[in-house]
Amino acid sequence: LLYIQNNSDNIHTINAEIKSFNNASIKCFKKSGFEFKEKYLIKGELIHLYQYMFVDNKNNKKNEFIINGRNINTDTPTYIIAELSCNHNQDIQLAYQLIDAAAYTGADAVKLQTYTADTMTLNCDKPIFKDCLKGTLWEGKTLYELYSKAYTPWEWHKELKIYANSKGMDLFSSPFDESSVDFLESIDIPAYKIASFEITDHILIKKIALTGKPVIISSGMASLNELNDAITILRENGCNQIAMLKCTSAYPAKHEDANLNTIKHMMDTFNVVGGLSDHTLGIEVPIASVVLGGRIIEKHFKLTDDSGSEDDAFSLTPSEFKQMVDSVRIVEKTLGIIKYAGVNSESKSKKFRRSLFVAKDMKKGEIFTNENIKSIRPADGLHTKYYNIIIGKSAAEDIEFGTPLNWNLII
Repeated sequence: LLYIQNNSDNIHTINAEIKSFNNASIKCFKKSGFEFKEKYLIKGELIHLYQYMFVDNKNNKKNEFIINGRNINTDTPTYIIAELSCNHNQDIQLAYQLIDAAAYTGADAVKLQTYTADTMTLNCDKPIFKDCLKGTLWEGKTLYELYSKAYTPWEWHKELKIYANSKGMDLFSSPFDESSVDFLESIDIPAYKIASFEITDHILIKKIALTGKPVIISSGMASLNELNDAITILRENGCNQIAMLKCTSAYPAKHEDANLNTIKHMMDTFNVVGGLSDHTLGIEVPIASVVLGGRIIEKHFKLTDDSGSEDDAFSLTPSEFKQMVDSVRIVEKTLGIIKYAGVNSESKSKKFRRSLFVAKDMKKGEIFTNENIKSIRPADGLHTKYYNIIIGKSAAEDIEFGTPLNWNLII
């Protein structure tokens, strides 16, 4: 471990997959500093994953993630992405309208998906190409039919990028094969998104890393080990600007499957900017992700409730998307800093604290008891911490009912 730490800058974590019954190995790895992370099945055998993270100043520094000059980290506003996916229904005028609407909502970026049916699958009607869609929104179609209807024509990309930029938004895309990366490089896309289903495509990940552009990864179904593989490939091939989005790859996803606490764990484990790619219905989950440290939100975006697109069921309308953006901006203000002792707006409220008052008319020399002094509002009298000290002492002069106590009245 010491040799690797001193000689391999690109290795930040080491994973050990150990069979559950191998207690000797588990004991050995734990003694060496490996920590248990998760358990899963491989070919029917229960595997325990242990992980060792190297600690050094270089790896502990805050991850830098910049798109078009905009820094994105836990100290900056959340970067909100409107995912167009196939909600343009292959009508470029509708795509322009979606970009207009995204700008209206306050989105920071528009994202496309770059593929064709032929780069995704085969034009084959064998049952295997249809059965995989059973139980989904797209049941009854073949994969080729789905992607033929859902893809964004490549000749639109440059025009849509120029248009989005003119509206003050970034535009980038998720490529799904090497040819789409080459194409996106030709139009100078500022960043890349790796979709959750592509997290195990090491060929694609390496190709994206070699562009030197910032990369956003969706976690989806990936195990900790698979995510570590992807991050390692990116860093070993020159990509050091990485963000990772918690994602549940169900369409739509259940709220109880969001597992938002994973965001902080991903940030700490991989030293990345965290966020959320959300497929739940509504806006509650993305708003909550901000409280947990997420600073990127990706949400599917449609023009109307009845757009008829393949992703219609889990996309937000402009009014819903704007409500999400506005709510996120309010939540960001509430996070503030770690602060005690109140803020300026609370200063007037201090007068409503309790303090010690005379509760009955008293004569000079009379003894203070629990009958003639009380802890009440407002805060003009002595602090209540002096109550037991004052009990048994004498009044220095005649004192009227309702007088706040001060030390000049006590002997």
